Amino acid sequence: MLTLIKNIECFSPAYLGARDLLIAADKIAGVIAPGGFPEAPFMDAVIDGTGLYAFPGFVDQHLHITGGGGEQGFISGLGALGVDAILSSGITTAVGLLGADGTTRCMEGLYAKAKALEAQGVTTYIYSGSYALPPVTLTGSLRRDMVFIDKVIGAGEIAVSDHRSVNPDARALIAVAAEAHLGGMLAGKAGVVHLHIGDGKAGLRPVMEALEASDLPADVFVPTHINRNPALFRQGADYCRRGGNIDLTAGESEGVAVPAAVKELKTLLPDLTRVTVSSDAGGAHPSSGKAAAPASLFHDFMEIIKQSILPPAQAAALFTENAAKRLKLYPRKGAIVRGGDADILITDRDWTLRMVIAGGRLLLDKRSGTKET
Repeated sequence: MLTLIKNIECFSPAYLGARDLLIAADKIAGVIAPGGFPEAPFMDAVIDGTGLYAFPGFVDQHLHITGGGGEQGFISGLGALGVDAILSSGITTAVGLLGADGTTRCMEGLYAKAKALEAQGVTTYIYSGSYALPPVTLTGSLRRDMVFIDKVIGAGEIAVSDHRSVNPDARALIAVAAEAHLGGMLAGKAGVVHLHIGDGKAGLRPVMEALEASDLPADVFVPTHINRNPALFRQGADYCRRGGNIDLTAGESEGVAVPAAVKELKTLLPDLTRVTVSSDAGGAHPSSGKAAAPASLFHDFMEIIKQSILPPAQAAALFTENAAKRLKLYPRKGAIVRGGDADILITDRDWTLRMVIAGGRLLLDKRSGTKET
């Protein structure tokens, strides 16, 4: 299938100006100046992008695709995420994980849900593990999961500094990170350890101690929920300044909201390349117990731009390029480049989401008047 998007302002996420985008099957076949591709009869679809913006599809490294919750008993478990909620938030690549409940929810169910979402158009990966250590796995070994299970790209969501965790110290974190790191090397995958950081007293200290006591690269750890409270946020900013990665949680309302966090981080850090934003979609909100919505991701992206905190290209990198690089998916994901996957979200000039193309297919179309031929 061939699709031509004509004369659309393109963010790769770097700003490219007006471009024509040629999509062949599930790949971007060309990104050139407007008018460079003829509207040949064999084109399956032509979309007029005049007045619209194109961004890479969001890479969300933290979704409870099988549902979260369950901490108030069996009745409090939350349902699985649907593909429509994911796509309508601009997410085209999703990493699924288990949270506090690695007992009634299992890796087999997580893998099956990831395969189902991929059949519906979303690229999916998963982490082996849950809050607890040792991590729950599919094969009995984290390293074997990473080598032999296509979708497993790391360990997570391992809980640190949280009353629901096993309170892993530096030695325990080094052990799981070493397995993930070596598994990633053997399989050519990211090999990251995605860490849930709670409200506990230690904060990020066990993670920093693990890096200081080992020869592991800083990129092996991706601590998330860094904006859950002001003290942890300040600690996270310092950790990032020293070369660590931090992941902010979209929709945060009780700690530091993502737009406010980004505004402060840009004054504290030389650049924001080690900062990402994920949704925690499907997970239970700490106060209400209700499921976090994927839509918070696009909302925070919009607010960063509308509040003039960052220009669109820099804002988009937090949700696309930076995460893709952490997960070793770049430039196939997280960029609009020739040869990359055709995962594109399209907004109007008011930053309202109008279309989502995933795997080369137009899976979401919210235009008031269609211009497709």
